[in-house]
Formats: sequence, structure tokens, C-alpha cells
Amino acid sequence: MSDIATTAPASADELLTERELSKLHWRCRRGLLENDLFIQQFFKRFEPELKQRHAQGLAALMALADNDLLDLLLCRREPDETLASAEVNEVLSMLRLSGGTPALRA
Repeated sequence: MSDIATTAPASADELLTERELSKLHWRCRRGLLENDLFIQQFFKRFEPELKQRHAQGLAALMALADNDLLDLLLCRREPDETLASAEVNEVLSMLRLSGGTPALRA
């Protein structure tokens, strides 16, 4: 039998399972140490409360090139209209908060 669930998709507000968190950790491995540090702190701070919507936002951010992601994390730029969504903006805020970036913006 297939490993793929045949039920309706998970609600955006459902917490991630251990398996989903494990896959998300693997997907978030980056080539730049700076990005890895933000992501590591993000998981350290928010992992117990991560939901499906956070995974969607994080997946969109992880599709970016390392330097583009770093620019977003360091507030050098904001997501463009193709990337900007409620999920991406929420996760980006969480990543920035866990990396200490808001203090740099003052």
C-alpha cells in the first residue's frame, strides 16, 4: 500500500508530527553558515509550536538561493509579490526574531 495518505490534506493549524518535523529539518539545511544559524535558532525557539502553515512558509523560503534568503533574514529586502504570502511573512518574522534581527532594525 502507498505511503501517501488518502485522506484530506492537513489543516493549516495542525501541529507538525515528528516525521514532518524531521523532514522539515532536513529540507532546511543550507550552504551558508549564516542561514543555518538563523534556522537553528528558529527550530530551537519555535519547534514545539510549528504548524502546517509554518511548514508551507518555510518550504517557500527554502526554495530561494542562499544569498536571497540571507538578504531577507537580515532585512536587506522584503519578499517580492510572488513570494509574499501570510505563511511566508509569518515564518520570516519568526526567523528574524529568533536570529535577533529586529534589534538591528531600530
